[in-house]
Amino acid sequence: MNNLESTLVVKDLQKKIRNKEIIKKISFELKQGEVFGFLGPNGAGKTTTIRMLVGLIKPTSGEISICGFNLADDFSNAIKQIGCIVENPELYPYLSGWENLQQFARMVPEINENRINEVVTQVGLQNRIHDLVKTYSLGMRQRLGIAQALLGKPKVLILDEPTNGLDPVGIREMREFIRTLAEQDQISILISSHLLSEIQLMCDRVAIISKGEIIKVDSVALLLAEQERVSWKLQPLAEGRRILSEETTIIFEKDGIIITHYDEGKLSLINERLVREGVKVSGIQTKLPTLEDLFIELTGGETID
Repeated sequence: MNNLESTLVVKDLQKKIRNKEIIKKISFELKQGEVFGFLGPNGAGKTTTIRMLVGLIKPTSGEISICGFNLADDFSNAIKQIGCIVENPELYPYLSGWENLQQFARMVPEINENRINEVVTQVGLQNRIHDLVKTYSLGMRQRLGIAQALLGKPKVLILDEPTNGLDPVGIREMREFIRTLAEQDQISILISSHLLSEIQLMCDRVAIISKGEIIKVDSVALLLAEQERVSWKLQPLAEGRRILSEETTIIFEKDGIIITHYDEGKLSLINERLVREGVKVSGIQTKLPTLEDLFIELTGGETID
């Protein structure tokens, strides 16, 4: 992945509104053909960042480069490289899917019917493209929105909550579709989402943003592999917490379970002390964290939107 071309480079991006710093000099980049997750709690700055990436608002400072074109200095060439759906795709429900794409194609130079056919095939809507959009399922509408975003053959695709509102089958289909776009068509895809389990399954790398700052960027596999921990189920909980805090590092507590760092050499000794001092140990489990666990740890327990 490191040897691949960088298609989107964000460097020291900052946004101030009425002297309040909303985005605090964040930096990250997307590689060709990767799916990149953008995660953060409500108000963290995800939507503000996306709006700057697609030219809807101007940054206070910093640089955005798309396929080598600086967005501020060469807006026309830079923006041609990007396709996006911010929030929900805007579609005409009383037109067919094909007619919707024809309308959007008017906004992009040199888009002909052959290209419309290509994106229809790409998103798998061949059998329903001439039906009215009002008859489409939510998943089909999302696919039509992505077809619209793909019309101009972008190198970077930005999707805001692409699985929002889908049922489990629709979520799986969308996940597989996004992976196919990245792997077969070598499109870089940035996904903003609150579904941590889906990000874990779908993305190659993740940026976690909190209060306008990116606090971690890494591959999903490395983020999780480096964070093995132990979950303790103890009674009484308060006394167990006290002993654990003296013996190891408590990461967080959730639903009556205390999560600590994993230290193989001390595990049995800690257990012995707990039992000796009258704490009932009803469960000890070593495990890799989920992305949700890691998110809670890194953001100090903030909720995801």
